[in-house]
Amino acid sequence: MTAPIPDTAASTDHPAILAQGLTLTLGNTRAEVPILKGIDLAVPAGQTVALLGPSGSGKSSLMAVLSGLERATGGSLEVAGAHFAGPGAPTLSEDQLAAARRGRIGIVLQAFHLLPTMSALENVATPLELAGMDDAFGRARAELEAVGLGHRIDHYPTQLSGGEQQRVAIARALAPRPALIFADEPTGNLDSTTGTDIIRLLFDRRAESGATLFLITHDPALAEKCQRVLELADGRIISDRAGAEPA
Repeated sequence: MTAPIPDTAASTDHPAILAQGLTLTLGNTRAEVPILKGIDLAVPAGQTVALLGPSGSGKSSLMAVLSGLERATGGSLEVAGAHFAGPGAPTLSEDQLAAARRGRIGIVLQAFHLLPTMSALENVATPLELAGMDDAFGRARAELEAVGLGHRIDHYPTQLSGGEQQRVAIARALAPRPALIFADEPTGNLDSTTGTDIIRLLFDRRAESGATLFLITHDPALAEKCQRVLELADGRIISDRAGAEPA
């Protein structure tokens, strides 16, 4: 039996992300492929951070490790008050990792990952129900209204445009009021006009909640909308600077 998940409540005086010497290696011992090669990163609560880098640099892998979707091979990692890796951290099962994310971490991906047999309302409400939150459907309805989909709550994903599906995905990620939001190329499957609207919506909703935003993008102009810009190359952070958005 694995140990219970240590829980330290995320707060404004504690980093939302604290990684030291973080590594990720894929493959077996005879054909190991290093993906992340010693990531040191501290992100204060409430900060907006963009991660830039070419394809294959390890951006999505870093997000997967930071969000608990992938296990680090080495180093230590604390995210939104949950210990995912490091000395004294337990070996978490997939269910425990999901429980550690639940309510703490919201994830928005360029592939919307909506359940096709559920309506927009059900797609947002079901994770809230699984988390044991009160009035899951009421909260889901309010979040969909906040992203401009109050008139589409009973529609299924196939009845929604790409931009509408991404709005549902954003509502699903933000409805639990997570302390930390990850967004991996959230406009990658959208046209430029819709993508601009989605980014504006994502930043506005984040600002209302005060959450930390960690955004992966190929777009330098989009990265400048954040308070901090990181650049990743060959599994290492090679640049860490202020963005155009004031802290």
